[in-house]
Amino acid sequence: NRHTNNLHNDFPWKQHTPQEKNDEAAPYTNVIMPSLFGIICFLGIVGNLIVIYTIVKKKKLRCKQTVPDIFIFNLSIVDLLFLLGMPFLIHQLLGNGAWYFGAPLCTIITALDTNSQITSTNILTVMTLDRYLATVYPLKSTYVRTPCVAASVICLVWLLSFLTIIPVWMYAGLMPLEDGTVRCALLLPNPETDVYWFTLYQFMLAFAIPLIVICVVYFKILQHMATTVVPLPQRSLQVRTKKVTRMAVAICSAFFICWAPFYILQLVHLGIDTPSVAFFYAYNFAISLGYANSCLNPFLYIALSETFKRQFMVAIRPAKEQVRNNSSINNNSATEASVCLKLAPESTQQTQFLKDFSPHSLPVTVAVH
Repeated sequence: NRHTNNLHNDFPWKQHTPQEKNDEAAPYTNVIMPSLFGIICFLGIVGNLIVIYTIVKKKKLRCKQTVPDIFIFNLSIVDLLFLLGMPFLIHQLLGNGAWYFGAPLCTIITALDTNSQITSTNILTVMTLDRYLATVYPLKSTYVRTPCVAASVICLVWLLSFLTIIPVWMYAGLMPLEDGTVRCALLLPNPETDVYWFTLYQFMLAFAIPLIVICVVYFKILQHMATTVVPLPQRSLQVRTKKVTRMAVAICSAFFICWAPFYILQLVHLGIDTPSVAFFYAYNFAISLGYANSCLNPFLYIALSETFKRQFMVAIRPAKEQVRNNSSINNNSATEASVCLKLAPESTQQTQFLKDFSPHSLPVTVAVH
């Protein structure tokens, strides 16, 4: 946990580092890191609010939500909650690690931080399984890959993530120091042994197991794409699926690249009694990378999804223009069909794609997500 297990807080699970190391690192922790965290926090909150606003605005325009929309919306919520804990971390850095917000808020912020991390990992794993169904079983999975099922899965993910952080709810609290200040930490019953088990528990649950699942699933997806010959009428559908899969791969890759240094250093720290200044710098840089991942996701959506760009442009249009567009849609059924198709869920697009080949259907454009 970033708030309870960083070197500037003298690693509460270990014993204090020498004071001269803190003095040597003072400019780094009091100026550079707070500034970097502040930039990440600002950009991340703005970016995730844009994603949330775009998807909510799309729903208000009475366009159906897609399965990727539900996953991306919840991932943005998780990233936003995660970033909202950064001001407390910045305050700790500026205040030499002291906590001034009371025990209840210490427990809430610590649990929220850990829960957001585990929830985001589980959502990425579910997104990977969704990509597998969409790629390997594009037609058969339409009955499973529905917004209703996706919403139910997301609710289950939130519940399971909440249950897995019960130790954090139980042991997060205030740790008094010799100078009279207190710090927010995990007060484990037997720190000498419990810290190892908890670190391994968090590593396996939030990183190792999801990484293995995601790598195996994407290997199966790439294997399927390399060995499958797609009939000509379905190639447009395959192109759209590939682009959505590419975005999912980019999001998952960014997550594990940003979080791998943090977990590796967590494991390395288990065998270090007195961390060096170099380790101190590397550890704080790894923390900033973890937070940067939540800032990076919205920009990945914008860069890799043409559909999201169009949805965002629709969302920021003036209200009068939207009313005028809605009235024109109601007066023109052909226009309505075209607009709804661009923002329709994948299952609806697949059904529409098949209908395009019926002798009585009107020609329409299959949108690329």
